[in-house]
Amino acid sequence: MSSKTLTLPARLVRHCFHKPRRVVCVDPVRLYYGSPQGATGSDVRTVDLRSDTVTKPGAAMRRAMAQAEVGDDVFGEDPTVNELQKTAADMFGMEAALYVPTGTMSNLIAVMVHCRERDDEMIVGDLSHIHVYEQGGSAQLAGVHSATVTTLGDGTFDLDQLISKIRHGYPDPHYPRSRLVCVENTHNIQGGRVLPLSFLQELRSVADKFGLAVHMDGARVMNAAVALAVQPSVILQHCHSVSVCLSKGLGAPVGTMLGGSKDFIQRAVRARKTLGGGMRQSGVLAAAGKIALSDMIGRLEEDHRNARRFAQALLKCDPSLYRVDLTTVESNILRFCLRDRRMSPAEFCERMAGVDEEEVKALGQGVRVLMFPHVGDTVRAVWHLGISEEDTQLAIQKAQFVAQQHKLKSVRAA
Repeated sequence: MSSKTLTLPARLVRHCFHKPRRVVCVDPVRLYYGSPQGATGSDVRTVDLRSDTVTKPGAAMRRAMAQAEVGDDVFGEDPTVNELQKTAADMFGMEAALYVPTGTMSNLIAVMVHCRERDDEMIVGDLSHIHVYEQGGSAQLAGVHSATVTTLGDGTFDLDQLISKIRHGYPDPHYPRSRLVCVENTHNIQGGRVLPLSFLQELRSVADKFGLAVHMDGARVMNAAVALAVQPSVILQHCHSVSVCLSKGLGAPVGTMLGGSKDFIQRAVRARKTLGGGMRQSGVLAAAGKIALSDMIGRLEEDHRNARRFAQALLKCDPSLYRVDLTTVESNILRFCLRDRRMSPAEFCERMAGVDEEEVKALGQGVRVLMFPHVGDTVRAVWHLGISEEDTQLAIQKAQFVAQQHKLKSVRAA
């Protein structure tokens, strides 16, 4: 990182002393699903780091969608969907795959197929997406009870604790029956952590010993594969089923692939229909998924590189406002803290998303950087195909500007 990258222009510091400001603010507290609004115009650039779900299909993907050969997928007659499902199954190293509208539905279908009786139970991490962000659908719609294990900082959990949660009393009528254990890779809440292959191997051994199935919420498993420099099948060989999102870093507008054995997928087709996920001429959407799997995986490394570059810049920022553990920056998601407790993550996100005249004068343009306050008093930022190296540099400059403003404000207050 060059000194030029990390040094604030003198005019920026000068303008930070000006008190009168016209600030455009946003409400960041809705976390994942808020829609920040602010100033727009030719002198304002937006860098949207809220999530990799904000990606948009490019020209090649849109052309493929427009030209897709279609049929009735509920009848199994959509050739584009069938090609996508075959491609995904081969890539996953699994017997079959199913195209599903959303990741939440895909995870729920997996739970429904693995846990077929109303007294069945699944074991999940207490910070997993399935447990926290999917509205308890396994209980609402599948009648499946959840037991939790403590999610560790690297996204794994203690296997001894897992074993302690497995029910051994069946068919005693007092207890549910342990059927399934779920993992998440990469781990969203823990900042895009990549599950070690050794952990997955040991987990599968435990699952086999106690007769449990292993499902991976692999919404970002392609990021994990790129980070580990392995084929997805190397990761997924330790799982009975997997859910892989096409509409995050891979850039498709919609869709998730559910992979598993032929028997599993046959049952999944029935569950998908029950949940309203049977689509007709869905090859229009599946065409985008084909591009996602064929062309978009390799470029994920760019997102990882930009996330790490931003993290390194935060550590070198003067004044020192940010705290980052670089050992945790493994993919496209970054979590960081603020050293000064007088600025909350919500306030920081508001300042990053706001644009005022001082900033335009100091930086030459306004930059709206959209992030979310996150769990544990952290800030979450996610890189994706819509964020270039130039965008990352603008986000770095904005973070430096906010840090300098905060320091000057503190000095004036003192």
